[in-house]
Amino acid sequence: MKTLLKEPVPEIVPLLPLRNKTIFPLMALPLYIGRRKSISAAEISQKEGGFIILSTQLDDTVENPGLRDIYPCGVLCNILQLFRLKNGTCKSLVSGMERVRILETVTEEPCIKVRYELLNATSPEISDDELNNFRNLFERYVIFSGNLPQEMIATFQQIKDVSQLIDLAAGTISGKISVKANLQLIEETDTLKRFNSVKNLLEEELRIMEDERNLRNKSRNYKPPKTIDIPIKNAETHFHTDNNSEDDFSSENKELEEKILSLNLSEEARDKTLRELKRLKQMAPMSAEATVARSYIDWIISIPWGEYSPDVFKIDTAEEILDSGHYGMKKPKQRILEHLAVASLTHSNSGQILCLAGPPGVGKTSLATALANACNRSFVRISLGGVKDESEIRGHRRTYVGSMPGKIIQAMRRAKTCNPVILLDEIDKMSSDIKGDPASAMLEVLDPEQNHTFVDHYLDIDYDLSSVMFIATANSLDTIPWALRDRMEIIELDAYTEWDKLAISEKHLIPRQITKHGLDTYQISFLEPALKTIIHHYTREAGVRSLERQISACLRKIALEIVSGKNPGTNIRISSQIIEKWLGPHKYSFGRGEVDNPIGVVNGLAVTSSGGDLLSAEAAVIPGKGRVVLTGKLGEVMQESAQTGISWIRSQMEKLQLNIEFFDSIDIHIHFPEGAIPKDGPSAGITIVTAVLSSLLKIPVFSDTAMTGEVTLRGRVLKIGGLKEKIIAAHRSGMKRVIIPEENFSDLTDVPGRILRAMEIIRVSHVTGVLNKALDWQGNSPFGS
Repeated sequence: MKTLLKEPVPEIVPLLPLRNKTIFPLMALPLYIGRRKSISAAEISQKEGGFIILSTQLDDTVENPGLRDIYPCGVLCNILQLFRLKNGTCKSLVSGMERVRILETVTEEPCIKVRYELLNATSPEISDDELNNFRNLFERYVIFSGNLPQEMIATFQQIKDVSQLIDLAAGTISGKISVKANLQLIEETDTLKRFNSVKNLLEEELRIMEDERNLRNKSRNYKPPKTIDIPIKNAETHFHTDNNSEDDFSSENKELEEKILSLNLSEEARDKTLRELKRLKQMAPMSAEATVARSYIDWIISIPWGEYSPDVFKIDTAEEILDSGHYGMKKPKQRILEHLAVASLTHSNSGQILCLAGPPGVGKTSLATALANACNRSFVRISLGGVKDESEIRGHRRTYVGSMPGKIIQAMRRAKTCNPVILLDEIDKMSSDIKGDPASAMLEVLDPEQNHTFVDHYLDIDYDLSSVMFIATANSLDTIPWALRDRMEIIELDAYTEWDKLAISEKHLIPRQITKHGLDTYQISFLEPALKTIIHHYTREAGVRSLERQISACLRKIALEIVSGKNPGTNIRISSQIIEKWLGPHKYSFGRGEVDNPIGVVNGLAVTSSGGDLLSAEAAVIPGKGRVVLTGKLGEVMQESAQTGISWIRSQMEKLQLNIEFFDSIDIHIHFPEGAIPKDGPSAGITIVTAVLSSLLKIPVFSDTAMTGEVTLRGRVLKIGGLKEKIIAAHRSGMKRVIIPEENFSDLTDVPGRILRAMEIIRVSHVTGVLNKALDWQGNSPFGS
């Protein structure tokens, strides 16, 4: 026999008498304790490790019981919680551990303390069939009761020790049987007798519950006769023939069979469903097994089989739908239209799975919705954020209580067609734990070579997903496993530019919010400077969600003024001054360059989650011992980039006419302002080199110049990412020139033409080209022209 004791227990423990109540091992029992000795017993027990014996009084009327007034057998328990109430009593929660026999009283003040021994039960041979039957009885009892947690069934199935099975079952039904019967079960040491007793009690309780249910059904179905004068013969006939539950059950089974045969099921699905229906017919209508079988058949016949919505692949109409709801996004729209064009020619959907990747709020989900509307398909969204169980995708096997299909089959049931558009939202937010890796389960779903035979664990049959158009969305590609990313075609959605946000506000956000706030009949307009003020100083985002919230806040102010009579609502023009009055002080500010040409300060460029930004780099040379100090919450890559840049400068000491021991007598401090914000990446390499060299040689840096590029030990300038966002940030900050790597020249096609015409773009392949353009050498550059 296994024991629940995992630590040494004192030989002498406090005793707490119970009135008309019992507890079993593996059972939690809440108690309200009011007697002085009982309160002392609980408090002393908690101080000495929490162990206490609970035993039932022989006579409930005895107020101060001694050992002779208490049943000789009880249960060793552990106090889980103990609270003192305002009225002086205590509330506690105890957990039963082992059955014990009380041997003697050791002390009676301030509470009863006793010496005890564990009850050693026999270990009989009980067959597996008997144990399985016992488990099935307990499962039926939990299901029939309706007020017990279903998790108890799973716990019961996992227990291997027979005595523990008996204790858990006895504790569950202890409230239904007499205290005397419970005490006999606690005291009995013959495991086989205890097993048979609890089994008989379970069977008796199940019979009682079934009789009660049948009685309720009869009373519910009984219809009183229309006349008072009822012949006795008719009354007898009524009560003898009011047993139609079996007839109803047979009728339902017949309807299910007709439904199965009428559907366009696969051969495997039809055979398996008919076999399950045959089993269902042989079961009792109210049994737990019948409920499970009926649920399985319902799922099979509720998902679509061979039902397709007609595709409408009109490219002009699709383009019009995409343009009407989304501004810009030329590349994503073009790729979606290409996808539809191929589908219209091949009449299939075996192409790539699209993954829309981009920052929050740029329209990934709404773009997928527009695609579904464009091709006249049902649209279903599956949120994958936080999913960490493989069964969420593939379903739970039917052996588990409460099992059901996974999210994919559930989505097909909601779609009601075999060719819907299914959006796998936030696919990058899935995680894994001991229950499995849902990202690996998605491999089968998203692979066109495999998903025509997708198997859900619950259905356990092949289901064809090849006609489904899957679209995934993600904020970051770094967290998506390589194998899963390989099955998708990534379409990147960039952050909106300032002009994009202005156009979206005027065409979509403002009209929508005006309607939403009931201001359609009033003349309201936002001036462009006012919108720019909101964009620059009250939002910092890649999308437009916060922008729409700020517009909504302004319209609420107008609504209040109109309702209160302070504003007639005619020709309302919202300016920057009004915005600052309504929305308060500026919340954000974007980077601005220096007014004069400083020494040791360079305008770098960075990409953040809300788009591009100007990022200044400062360098100072101070007396020291050759140390390099880096501050500003820099990541490892950025720190290594700084070390690389300084090493290149040291390799140029001869050209710079510096003493070889010069670096041993100074410290170089490199700082990036806004130290609370983490910064990382290699693209600040040429920025750091320029700042350090300017500080070393006391040469000013042109304040109207910004730069970005990675530097190597040999001084080469390598390609970087996010060029479009960086150049837009430089233009917004008033820069006149931007230095970029030569290899990024092809990326300039993504930059708006109005920005390229307003700025000078300088392309460099070596860091000497950067220094010649960024530093004010006064014609004395050591690196030539």
